[in-house]
Amino acid sequence: MIYTVTLNPSLDYIMQVDNLKRNSVNRCTSESLIAGGKGLNVSIMLKNLGVQSTALGFVAGFTGRQIKEEVRKIGCIDEFIMLSEGNSRINVKLKGSEETEINAQGPYISEQSLKPLFEKLVVLKSGDVLVLAGNAPSSLGSNIYASIMSALSDRDILTIVDASGEQLINTLKHKPFLVKPNIYELSDIFNTTIETKDDVVFYAKKLCEMGAENVIVSMDKRGAVMVSGESEYYCKAKCIIAVNSTGAGDSMVAGFIAKYLECSDKQKAFSFAVATGTAAASCMGFPTKKDIIALCE
Repeated sequence: MIYTVTLNPSLDYIMQVDNLKRNSVNRCTSESLIAGGKGLNVSIMLKNLGVQSTALGFVAGFTGRQIKEEVRKIGCIDEFIMLSEGNSRINVKLKGSEETEINAQGPYISEQSLKPLFEKLVVLKSGDVLVLAGNAPSSLGSNIYASIMSALSDRDILTIVDASGEQLINTLKHKPFLVKPNIYELSDIFNTTIETKDDVVFYAKKLCEMGAENVIVSMDKRGAVMVSGESEYYCKAKCIIAVNSTGAGDSMVAGFIAKYLECSDKQKAFSFAVATGTAAASCMGFPTKKDIIALCE
């Protein structure tokens, strides 16, 4: 079974606003309200690929209840924990000639609230896949993912971490199966400017030296690089008209998981991951499996 953890999911209010004008009243041409958050996005994309997963994390208030309802509508297994106070966040995403996002903070999550999450994670067994995605709320600190991995270290679980900064770095000692920073997050980790493919490979190898088994670095329209042990791979993205970057990286993670579980071939899984992320960037929402296969041809 695949389990995704989204500690701070959201309702994403997406509005298409052509020619956005500052200090003025703007009207949208279309709008939608969907459940979001990096781990949850992975679950949604997996469902589109015909792969079931269990979505874990925390929700709160009326927005939290709506998130749980959306997860059930999508067809994912809902194991979100309802907090007693606060409301899950609403993120505003303005789409037009440019993309502007306003992400809210979300509810306070105490250390005590973590107990039911760990009780749900205890059912994971060797061979399961665990996706830890997104940056945790500040109340949980930068060690929460590392703590989860430590608690499950007695099992052979394929753990995938899609986070940034210390949250990612702290997991490396537990040897995650895959980490997936983008080029900007990789730059931040090493406090440098990374621009070329060779630079990406160099610093991705450093993450492997620090403990990651495999590293995928997404580079927007330039495609992505994967480093796996001594091997390195580059996959160029197909030329598309990008209309929505939200969830593209999460879709890459889902594509990799789905293909790797199917064929156990990392290189094929990587190529499919890039196609999945590219397809996601080319549409509003999440692409179908048919859309992705078309980009693989």
